[in-house]
Amino acid sequence: MRTVFEVLSEDERGQIHERTLHVLATTGMRVDTAQGRDILRDAGAQVDDDSHVVRFPAKLVEESLAQAPREFTLGARRPGWTHPIPAERPTLLPDGEGIVTVDHSTGEIREPTHADWVEGVKLIDALDDIGVYWNVVSDPLRGDTLADHVSYMVDVQRGFSKHVNGAVEDAAASPYQLEILDVIFGGRDEVARRHPISRLLTPISPLVIEEKGTEACLALGGWDIPVAIMPQPVAGTTAPGSVAGVVLQSNCDVVGCICLLEAAEPGRPIIYAPAPSTMNPRSGMLGSSGAEGIANAASIEMARYYGLPSLGSGGGSNHYVPGIQSGYEKSHGALPVLLARPDVFCYPGSLGNTTVWSAEQAVIDCEVFRICMRICEGIAVDDEHLLSQALENVGPGGNFLAEKSTRRMLHEGEFLIPGMGWHDSRGAWDSAGRPDILDEARGRVEQLLADHEVLPLGEDVEAELQRIVARARES
Repeated sequence: MRTVFEVLSEDERGQIHERTLHVLATTGMRVDTAQGRDILRDAGAQVDDDSHVVRFPAKLVEESLAQAPREFTLGARRPGWTHPIPAERPTLLPDGEGIVTVDHSTGEIREPTHADWVEGVKLIDALDDIGVYWNVVSDPLRGDTLADHVSYMVDVQRGFSKHVNGAVEDAAASPYQLEILDVIFGGRDEVARRHPISRLLTPISPLVIEEKGTEACLALGGWDIPVAIMPQPVAGTTAPGSVAGVVLQSNCDVVGCICLLEAAEPGRPIIYAPAPSTMNPRSGMLGSSGAEGIANAASIEMARYYGLPSLGSGGGSNHYVPGIQSGYEKSHGALPVLLARPDVFCYPGSLGNTTVWSAEQAVIDCEVFRICMRICEGIAVDDEHLLSQALENVGPGGNFLAEKSTRRMLHEGEFLIPGMGWHDSRGAWDSAGRPDILDEARGRVEQLLADHEVLPLGEDVEAELQRIVARARES
């Protein structure tokens, strides 16, 4: 059976839901978009036009939760790539956006360049465990004009061939986004069927639905584009000062946004994606003590309580370079989240409380992910795996190395064969010059960047996309 892990009991999940209904009905949320307030008013919410506070009747909440689809598939332009939700195995989403980078050639922490952004996108396209795009590192050449936003959306599709999750917070760019999708995927119906992109919506904790990103999201209505709702409350600062309190805060923020999105477009796919964290009381910075992993696991359990697809976060580090501290912090943060079984997991490549992008850390994190997933798989207890006949065949004092069942189990994946690190004798390690895992990771990064070819868009599509970018510049 699969490994069993539980943070919240069924009764405790019900308690969080009931408290959420109470908070949304009495305290409500501040909705900074007039368009959003009008949509919610028409849906039956109580709107205070002076304070912009919206209170959500329990009936509206329950109806909104019921409208969100329980199953759909994330698609991509890469032929054959799909990620069904609910997922048997999560796909990874790189954590970002780093404002600095670790140079994978020198180990120096420095300001990123445009070449770093291009390399980062190519690397995550090459890593099979990563199936969803996020902007991994800041691009200094990217500005904040409409033309910059449109050019960026084209560059992402040009550089990444799997599923794209994005958050351009400009409603004026949304029609261009739809036009780009139309050109690449062949129309609204095909986009709605394949779901090649999803949106990120980040309400501001506590209890604020912000204006720009929300209106940009609403402007993509009618194309069945999934929305991942990701509040990022911090226990003790932007959320109550307990792990249970930050889980409740996350749930309130997500459920309030669901009410708005489902009122605007009933049946729109939703990904329940809060990223709760805790504060380090000594520094005021994000903590990395393990409580964040428990909070994120509990949030995934709330997604399961509602029957909604989930995106889990966790596995961050306070340190700024790959090493011992980042290794143990990211590993113990990742495992409880993966044991809660999210459909997508935001994890690889990030350091320094998500301010640093490291290509070699992304490679190491994919290895950690594979190890954690083997733990999550648990063990099969049946005749095929108990191997009592093999035990009888070998008998006391025997050896199972030559048994056919041992070879069969090896080929079927019963044993995890590490893909990175040193796993040979001390003498062999000395003879090899005592290699370090960071050197191995850097070599892996360089090899992937040298060998990987990104799936091209095609000349006709490229020409049409360039016309769209030019039109955005003219406007």
